[in-house]
Amino acid sequence: MKITELLQIDTILINLNATSKLEVIDELVDKLASAGRLQDKIRFKEEILKREAQSTTGIGEGIAIPHAKTIAVKTPAICFGKSEAGINYDALDGQPSHLFFMIAASENANNLHLETLSRLSTFLMDETFRAKLLSAKTAEDVVCIIDEKEKQVEEKLDTDTEMNSLKKVLAVTACPTGIAHTYMAADALKSKAKEMGIDIKVETNGSTGVKNKLTDLEIRNAVAIIVAADKKVDMERFKGKVVIEVPVSAGIRKPEELLHRAISQDAPIYNGNDESKKLEKQASIGIYKHLMNGVSNMLPFVVGGGILIALAFAFGGIHAEGTIASTLMKIGGGTGAFFFIVPVLAGFIASSIADRPGFAPGMVGGYLAAQAGAGFLGGLIAGFLAGYIVVLLKKVFSLLPEQLEGIKPVLLYPLFGIMLTGLIMILVINDPVVFLNKSLTNWLNGLTGTNAILLGVLLGGMMAVDMGGPINKAAFTFGLAAIAANNFSPHAAVMAGGMVPPLGIALATTFFKGKFTSEERKSGFTNYIMGASFITEGAIPFAAADPVRVIVSCIIGSSLAGALSMVFGITLPAPHGGIFVIPLVNHPLLYLLAILIGSAVTAVILGIWKKPIKV
Repeated sequence: MKITELLQIDTILINLNATSKLEVIDELVDKLASAGRLQDKIRFKEEILKREAQSTTGIGEGIAIPHAKTIAVKTPAICFGKSEAGINYDALDGQPSHLFFMIAASENANNLHLETLSRLSTFLMDETFRAKLLSAKTAEDVVCIIDEKEKQVEEKLDTDTEMNSLKKVLAVTACPTGIAHTYMAADALKSKAKEMGIDIKVETNGSTGVKNKLTDLEIRNAVAIIVAADKKVDMERFKGKVVIEVPVSAGIRKPEELLHRAISQDAPIYNGNDESKKLEKQASIGIYKHLMNGVSNMLPFVVGGGILIALAFAFGGIHAEGTIASTLMKIGGGTGAFFFIVPVLAGFIASSIADRPGFAPGMVGGYLAAQAGAGFLGGLIAGFLAGYIVVLLKKVFSLLPEQLEGIKPVLLYPLFGIMLTGLIMILVINDPVVFLNKSLTNWLNGLTGTNAILLGVLLGGMMAVDMGGPINKAAFTFGLAAIAANNFSPHAAVMAGGMVPPLGIALATTFFKGKFTSEERKSGFTNYIMGASFITEGAIPFAAADPVRVIVSCIIGSSLAGALSMVFGITLPAPHGGIFVIPLVNHPLLYLLAILIGSAVTAVILGIWKKPIKV
């Protein structure tokens, strides 16, 4: 819709007689009424004044835009008035106002009308456009000036779209677990690129591996590459290209900004050949990213092994040789999947820091930590220790003659990396960490009453703070450590807290439909499945759209669920599985009740707190 479909000659006052704010409002309202755009002039003026009482619509730069959306409007319209002398309209910059646009929006104004009004506000920020309006002598001049501006903007948009379509932007998305964030970021980038007329291809590094892999030819022809990732991805292929590196959450929340940066090549050239710079970059990526690389590769062992252990408990007789229970326990437990958890965690943390040469020292350090009883904390230390030892070795060995380059990865890095990591773990790290783990175990086992409830509140709430981010993963890792220490209560609170956000949002979209768009209601149904499967990330799109209301509502519900889990004395031997492992807890009905109460509280708070969708 064109602006001049709402602003026509019969609603234009080329020379206002008014000398005050109230007189301007009266004169513009009278003009709209005489042009037949209002069905209740008095009520419309009341709504205009009510809006002015909230805050002035004198936006500065000589402009005022009084407006109201009300049933007093018969036909949506804009009334324009001009005062060359200027009128004191209580403008934000304290200057007189010369250009007045009174917007009359009907109660059921559609998006097309609202977008048109928004476009007018954008035009008014153009100083040249304002100057032309000030110099207009007739109502016809005003209409021509606005039509000309719209035509210029449309032509520029067509040109930009044509230019953008010739430029290929590539992207890579990856999150630690590869379940939700990876694909949400990919969808957000593709959707926004389609709107902007930009040709894009997105590679996803998810839990099922790399999909839609970028080819060498595509990389060579790309104008820029966006890497939205919270774990290590293959970067060497991008050397010599403009690369924008951001967390995966930026891909979800800021796709337009990233695409603008890509098109304008607002990022440094990635130099994969400079080994010293590469090492510095890897070492400074951040603890969280290295940790998440370890956690994401450890998670399949946790999920698969944990559910097998839970099934073994369900069958019973885990200590009787030859039974189904004992067999499942061997596969999933300490001689099977769970045996690899700490070494894999350490190995992939180290490889995130130092590339492939860090993997073997990290694995060995993690194994030594697990054998000594240093657990997850020992594995974390081993991973970072091994990674930075290999980074140091690379710098030291860079001084060796070039003829020895070939033996570094096959002899020098593994030999000295494993030896130094092993010596430090055995002689320095393991004993203090074992003591700390035993102290933590005793503390957890001694938690009763109020202390246990507070722990449940804390762990449950942490799962909802960033829904898959570092705080969420810190709570999850704590729960795993507790399971390793044979205390199954904390992780029950963790899982309850992690299931509440998507389930609570799903309930809210079902019972408070007027507070959500049709797209959000469709996503809400999907959240039933994600919540039941213990995939907290399903709540992220809702949190991104309305962060304060959604996150606070989810934290309250998740904290309550975690607290109730502790009150009911729930124990959970499986670290993952959601609703599918609830039958394996000691009090399944009470555990289900805790999750449902937390989800219902989140749904009610969110449903009441959110504002209704304006139609």
